[in-house]
Amino acid sequence: MVARIGHWVNGKIRDSVYAAGYFYETIKALLLFFRRRQVGYKVLTMQMLFTGVEALGVISLLSLSLGAVIIIEGLILLPQFGQGDLIYTILITIITRELGPILTAFIIIARSGTAISTEIGNMVVSHEIEAYVSFGINPISYLVVPRFLGVTFSMVLLNLYFNIFGLIGSYLLGTLMQPIGFSEYLNGLLSVLTTADIISSLGKSAVFGMIISLVSTYYGFKVERATTEVPQKAIKAVGHSIVLCILANVVLTLFYYL
Repeated sequence: MVARIGHWVNGKIRDSVYAAGYFYETIKALLLFFRRRQVGYKVLTMQMLFTGVEALGVISLLSLSLGAVIIIEGLILLPQFGQGDLIYTILITIITRELGPILTAFIIIARSGTAISTEIGNMVVSHEIEAYVSFGINPISYLVVPRFLGVTFSMVLLNLYFNIFGLIGSYLLGTLMQPIGFSEYLNGLLSVLTTADIISSLGKSAVFGMIISLVSTYYGFKVERATTEVPQKAIKAVGHSIVLCILANVVLTLFYYL
């Protein structure tokens, strides 16, 4: 039992050291990325296309559904307590500040996180990574940094789209239940929307994008020999990304209210 515990502790320490070194190499390559025109721009473009553009459909459906649920419940319940104007505060709090960033992150984890981890894992198994190294190409610069930037930028833009589409969807559905002028609705939202809300939303989405890209690529490189390891590492990437994004969301929310 003691030997097994010692082996487990040693494994965790070794993984932590490897992760710290991986993070350091990624940041170092990131600082040099834009100085090297030949490295990774096509990968960055394709990553933003896959992560951002191709996810618009599911983002639209989710944001519209969330906005619809909030507006229906709000217009039915809040007037019973004489708090009808609170609907604007609830919309901003739930869509812009809280659920918008985290739900967008979950979608990106399910789509892009698994795809990135699986793709890099298959490249390791097929010895493509070794081929890059033999030709003098740094895999971190060519594979990790473009995905890091692509996922982070796409995450921020998708979060903005989620917020706008969710709030507009709420308005369209709200007019069916209770006619309201668009200017009145917009003024109600702007009256409760603060700069801190915008910074919090964008900051969360950027942090989530960094977490997803780093965790997904990290577990992709953790694949060693067999193709059977690829789905196992992809599952670990998804699980750890979700946990870290939730923890980051809690910490950033606490900072917001301090």
